Amino acid sequence: MNELFAPRIGGVVSADIAVPEHERELRFYSQVLRTGDPPLWREDGTNNLGLPIIGLGQRTPEFANLPLQWMPHIQVADVGASARRAVELGGREIMHQKDENGNSQWAVLMDPNGAAFGIIPVIPQEAIPPVPPEGEAASGGGAAPGGAAADPVGRIAWLDLTVPDAAATRDFYQQVIGWSVQEVPMEDGDERYADYAMLGGDGNAAAGICHARGVNADLPPVWLLYLTVGDIAESLRRVEAEGGKVIKEVRDKEGAHVYAVIQDPVGVYVGLVPG
Repeated sequence: MNELFAPRIGGVVSADIAVPEHERELRFYSQVLRTGDPPLWREDGTNNLGLPIIGLGQRTPEFANLPLQWMPHIQVADVGASARRAVELGGREIMHQKDENGNSQWAVLMDPNGAAFGIIPVIPQEAIPPVPPEGEAASGGGAAPGGAAADPVGRIAWLDLTVPDAAATRDFYQQVIGWSVQEVPMEDGDERYADYAMLGGDGNAAAGICHARGVNADLPPVWLLYLTVGDIAESLRRVEAEGGKVIKEVRDKEGAHVYAVIQDPVGVYVGLVPG
């Protein structure tokens, strides 16, 4: 996931959620994400380039059926066909927006594990937001040509899903999204097994599907966004100060944070990684 917006089947564009206690949630994410100097996110929820990567909406009656999960928006070749296939494979259709001619525009689905996600058409190249010249990200805008960051930016750095039956879940998403698969060797004590890197239409990794065992045994069965922050240690301090919980911290041999998984005040899970 090296580009902010890449037009490809299986590419993750953004994510959103509808939450109760909306003002409290806005404050929580503003405090937690806006660490470092300069921070990688702005007070309005856009990233330091001013791009809308994540959306935090109010849980109005219209969105009452949406689960309390961050839902990634994933590009597919045919929204209607993907939605039908998801239901055939044991998933659920939660919302499905169509135009006046009955053409599918987007849908919100739930897989057999209860993990929610959105599907949208592949974004056209001309709809990709322009990026400023290379080297300007640190001052509030900037990315390298093609959307790859020249300096750290607020982004969805990675996306993964941890479930008991990763093989069945892998197959579900292959058929619904159009991802292909690359096995990732894993170990759990003396046992060896494989998790799965899900590859987009350009052959690059777009997400991961993991077994709920070994290092991932304690992760929830929802799509975890890993958002970049400028100072992860300070972000984790603010998580607890603002009423959230730190679920998991992973550090390297030198003691530096590799990633963390947190829970916000209303119980939603999200990951943090250094920017």
